[in-house]
Amino acid sequence: MKKLILLVVVMSSLNLAAQTKTELQKHFEKYYEQMKKQGDIQGVINAMTHLDVLAPSQARKDTLAYVYVSEGRNIEALNTIGIESSATDSDLNTEIKAIALNALGERTRALEFYNKLYKKEPSPILAYEIADLLLQTGDIAGAQEKVDYGLANVTDDMRRTFYETQQPYQTSLRAGFLYLKAILTFSEDKDANQEIAIATLNRALAIDPNFNLARISKEALLSRTKGED
Repeated sequence: MKKLILLVVVMSSLNLAAQTKTELQKHFEKYYEQMKKQGDIQGVINAMTHLDVLAPSQARKDTLAYVYVSEGRNIEALNTIGIESSATDSDLNTEIKAIALNALGERTRALEFYNKLYKKEPSPILAYEIADLLLQTGDIAGAQEKVDYGLANVTDDMRRTFYETQQPYQTSLRAGFLYLKAILTFSEDKDANQEIAIATLNRALAIDPNFNLARISKEALLSRTKGED
């Protein structure tokens, strides 16, 4: 009899726990939708974290990490999904790791994930990110290959966000590739290629006169010329 009573108590407790978990999940699902509607990012993060505790899934972790990386919270993004590469990683998971590691200055590790995405489906947008990283790490030939691909495949509607100013801004991706081409040209032979690099920057500025990075690079090259006179 005691065993039967104990069994009934245990089963009742399990049913109550299951009901409580289901009710909590429904609560946080509604809370998540409300926070999205209000544009409350921290509320969205809190709701998704609770949901992942109640019903863990890799897709939910990836989405949570994406919210973190979109807010510039790169360490939290990586803490959510890890930094190792796996054959089962989703494209979103791989992109988050690439963006976060790049933002944290881990260029070589970021390249691993950008290259993984590029091998799966090449695109001018990915080519730009890889070319920029290769240029920073001194791989001029590799960067040139990606710039050539980008200029051959970019379309006029493609744009990229730049962050060197206090207020981020967008410009034409084609202009971005011309900027990289100018820097690569100058890097190959600073004295012989300076005028060619300036002319290439002028092409970028003709597409977007407000392209700040191209403008300050041109000014730096012109100042170098004046300094030599």
